Amino acid sequence: MNDISFTLDGRAVECTEGETILQAATRHGVEIPSLCNDPRLDPAGACRSCLVDIEGVRRLMPACATPATQGQSVSTGNARVKRHQNVLMSLYMADHGANIDDGSPRNELTAMAAAAGPLLPLDALQSPRASRPAETNPYLTFAPDLCILCARCTRYCDEVEAVSAITLSERGAATTIATAAQVSLMDSTCELCGGCVDTCPTGALFETKAKGKLDAEVDQVRTTCNYCGVGCQMDLNVADGKVVGVTSPAPGTTVNDGNLCVKGRFAYDFIHHDDRLSTPLVRGADGRLHPASWEHALQVAAEGLLGVKRRHGADSLGFISSSRCTGEENYLVQKLARAAFGTNNCHQCAAT
Repeated sequence: MNDISFTLDGRAVECTEGETILQAATRHGVEIPSLCNDPRLDPAGACRSCLVDIEGVRRLMPACATPATQGQSVSTGNARVKRHQNVLMSLYMADHGANIDDGSPRNELTAMAAAAGPLLPLDALQSPRASRPAETNPYLTFAPDLCILCARCTRYCDEVEAVSAITLSERGAATTIATAAQVSLMDSTCELCGGCVDTCPTGALFETKAKGKLDAEVDQVRTTCNYCGVGCQMDLNVADGKVVGVTSPAPGTTVNDGNLCVKGRFAYDFIHHDDRLSTPLVRGADGRLHPASWEHALQVAAEGLLGVKRRHGADSLGFISSSRCTGEENYLVQKLARAAFGTNNCHQCAAT
């Protein structure tokens, strides 16, 4: 595709034909606020927070849904744009009903409202959405009074996961996020991937067991999910030496594009579980398991396997590796089976 040039806040910039103004601005280090935009989703232009002023165009235009064109002049922060953003954020905060100084790093709306300057003194709206019956769910919780209907969650469910478990329901002021058949998420087509939580910009959707913990001061540790061999990257949120939640890396930065499944996002309780083994166990003469050193445990295991081979032959042994292991680790397992014990009986759950 051809490169084009245009003026962005008085500066000549270049982009690829077909790029939106928002994409081009982001790449050139110009921040344009946007609530309904997610790079994994098709442009919607629904929240109107990314409106920019294009010379010669009567109306302000949504940067997330307007392609950059050759020779156009775009202003992202002149007086007209700032006035619009201030009024819009005032209306959103009246609907959102949250304290603008709540300090939550996961609330994009309050961060944008703070940047918009002193807001209009509007009374908080008592939205009919707040009266929607609460749903008990072990993983996801929806706070309808914090929702601003940006529809990022429903679009993610449809466009990325192709599940369409949630949708915009009702009409007018009563519009809310719900399942299409008005059933609980547990009874719907929802796969509990948590992508809706990840993309929600206001905290209206949040992880049930991590509520509030991710808003505290936490250290994020990038790691690889250990549940299968895909290699999804995720950020462990660590507070006081314990994992309190899992969040996704920014879209476009990892192989999984910020997406995780239900196990990767929510199944981290095993890390600090009381039943988790912390030392090898070897069964003694009394028939009970006793703590042992790694050297002793490996020696007992090796002697046991060699004993089976001597008594019954090599093909009486079988080795099962795990799809959680790396390719190199799985290679070593089959090498152990074939070279050390002389059997081809080697398998794992990801094999076809």
